[in-house]
Amino acid sequence: MSAFEPETESRPRRDAPAPVRPTPARSTPGARLWMRLSALLLAAMLVALIALSYRVYRLEEYLLPRNQPSLGVPREVTPREGLSNGEQARIALFRKTWQSIVHITNISLRSDPFRMNVLEVPQGTGSGVVWDVHGHIVTNFHVVRGSNELRVTFADHSTFPARLVGTSERNDLAVVRVSGLPKSITPLPLGTSHDLVVGQDVIAIGSPFGLDYTLSTGVISGLGREIPGQGNLPIEEGIQTDAAINPGNSGGPLIDSAGRLIGINTAILSPSGASAGIGFAIPADTVARVVPDLIAYGKEVRPVIGVELANDSVSARLGLPGVLVLRVVENSPAAQAGIVPTQRQALSGEILLGDVITHIDAEELHSASDLYLKLEKHRPGDTVKVTVLRQGVSHTLSVVLGKNVG
Repeated sequence: MSAFEPETESRPRRDAPAPVRPTPARSTPGARLWMRLSALLLAAMLVALIALSYRVYRLEEYLLPRNQPSLGVPREVTPREGLSNGEQARIALFRKTWQSIVHITNISLRSDPFRMNVLEVPQGTGSGVVWDVHGHIVTNFHVVRGSNELRVTFADHSTFPARLVGTSERNDLAVVRVSGLPKSITPLPLGTSHDLVVGQDVIAIGSPFGLDYTLSTGVISGLGREIPGQGNLPIEEGIQTDAAINPGNSGGPLIDSAGRLIGINTAILSPSGASAGIGFAIPADTVARVVPDLIAYGKEVRPVIGVELANDSVSARLGLPGVLVLRVVENSPAAQAGIVPTQRQALSGEILLGDVITHIDAEELHSASDLYLKLEKHRPGDTVKVTVLRQGVSHTLSVVLGKNVG
């Protein structure tokens, strides 16, 4: 090639087509967002997996002994030195007394009209206390009410038929008797109730809800409570306790820390029918007074003075400071003491009010119930001081109480 020849250029000619060059791929905004979310989700799953593994590891660390395989192994028993003095005392008290308590089943007889036969239907159950070696057992009247047959089960699980001896509906007490008292059974020692104090420890033993010999502990919560009784007369000097008294405890004993009978469990105050911490027991002094009468006469022997009293509303309407005597029974203690009844004059028809009894043994009366309740603290043959208001003048008379069986 000549030196004068023009140099040939390597770039394409203007009229030649331009070369084709690949362009880089560009992502859309939606694709970029999806990639970011996927990355975040993957990271979150990784973190959760790590945390879960850590928690499982820590759980196994707490549940399983260190450096041991995760197998179920027996726990080592921790020994104790012994029972406390209080526990030992309660256990000894229960062992001393529980065999003197029985389970009573009240059986009623009903006829089946379709098969023309007689069925024995349990009407109710309760508890009872062995009273003496002759087989007499004390319970509640409402436990044996309406019974056609009674069965008594003792601590050795022997069951005997029982005969109803006597009842006092007024005091919710009853006595039944079995023949052939088991030799291992002894009467429960009898205590007193007039010297009890609030706060004393007590236990109640019985068969609540059909369970076999259940012990409940508590204290005396109150004294002198009036327990609702029959004939609009309350049972006075009732014992209130927080020891659980449930259905089936009725008729069972309330026992003091010396193992003595201080009351017969009879009622609870509860809207649900189960123990609510307010239970009542008939005091032992009342039990000791009534039970001998039930054994001897079949009914309670009550002291009387032989008067018929006006209704309390009449005395209140007349503004009298006591109870008005309407009638005096002939040859009664009141007649012999000279108590004057209310009379009507034959000629004028005017009514002359009789004596108004204001006090018994210096204790003020406010109602006829007060008179009967104060007389029940005595026995037939006792002498009481009766204060009467006669024509505005007060007189104190000595009255020897008579006897009324029933």
